[in-house]
Amino acid sequence: MLKDEALATAIESDFESADGLDERRTAMLRYTRKLTRTPADMTQADVESLRSVSFTDIDILHIVEVISYYAYVNRLADGLGVSLEDSHHA
Repeated sequence: MLKDEALATAIESDFESADGLDERRTAMLRYTRKLTRTPADMTQADVESLRSVSFTDIDILHIVEVISYYAYVNRLADGLGVSLEDSHHA
């Protein structure tokens, strides 16, 4: 989707140091990482961090929906022992 393989690889490796990411995308990735790894630690300040870089409440809702859906589907597959198709392996 990025149409930039080098940037995609850099983001995958360490988005914090990836050249080419703007402030909004970096904030979104930080939010995504926290919600994925430590969802119980989320606070209003995390939402404000997205608002501070011009994400609207609808944008934030969509971000959370995508993160949550991804987590749900992966846990469902893991719980059922479903293997990924070859095309989904990195």
